[in-house]
Amino acid sequence: MTSFSASPVKQTPLLLIVEDSNEDFEALQRFLGRSSVKIPIQRCVNGEQALAFLYRTGNYGDCQTASRPGLIMLDLNLPGTDGREVLRRIKQDRNLNMIPVVVFTTSNNPKDIEVCYRYGVNSYIVKPIDFAQLKRDIQMLVEYWFEVTTLPDCPKD
Repeated sequence: MTSFSASPVKQTPLLLIVEDSNEDFEALQRFLGRSSVKIPIQRCVNGEQALAFLYRTGNYGDCQTASRPGLIMLDLNLPGTDGREVLRRIKQDRNLNMIPVVVFTTSNNPKDIEVCYRYGVNSYIVKPIDFAQLKRDIQMLVEYWFEVTTLPDCPKD
């Protein structure tokens, strides 16, 4: 008979949500709050803010002790530096490229989907219009990325 030792309880990694829409963020936050897994969240409202958070610059220069996110949910259509550019920069940076990125966007444009996968996105989800479907999608995303998948340890800077 094989015995399994219990693995130590790991802290749930930070979820970085890059989303400019307050309505979409509040819906995400509400559904994530109902999850059985309590996920710490950091929100950035544009690409520049997300990159500053990831590189610990600007307003985030004092966050040297904070862990990097375990997962990034990224909207594509952001003001200023858009999600495509944020994704490209993350996946080209050897200090950030292991962080899984899930694009969560209204765009179902085949060119956007292709570009994101070329850049190395881990998953591409088109935001459903239907509220019930949105809830199911968020539940599946949380279950997959925070319960089923083992995320890499993201060292502190």
